[in-house]
Amino acid sequence: MPEPLRAKSGELTVDEILAAVREGRRVLVEAEMMGSVHEVSLRHDGTTFYCDTPTTLHKHEDEEGMRNCILKMGYARDEE
Repeated sequence: MPEPLRAKSGELTVDEILAAVREGRRVLVEAEMMGSVHEVSLRHDGTTFYCDTPTTLHKHEDEEGMRNCILKMGYARDEE
């Protein structure tokens, strides 16, 4: 199993995150939630995209759904 990619929220672009996930890597993002810092796990099992937070496991059927979640939650930096 490939080594996870670790990043802080806003450190990577959404395309960098999705490229790693498509390669089979788990992306661990350090994000502030509810006043404290937590680790969020982003991954793909070949069929479903997962965004595992301390409170919820979000499932996305396609890459576009995962992209929207990553952007909405602020895990990626704004691309300019």
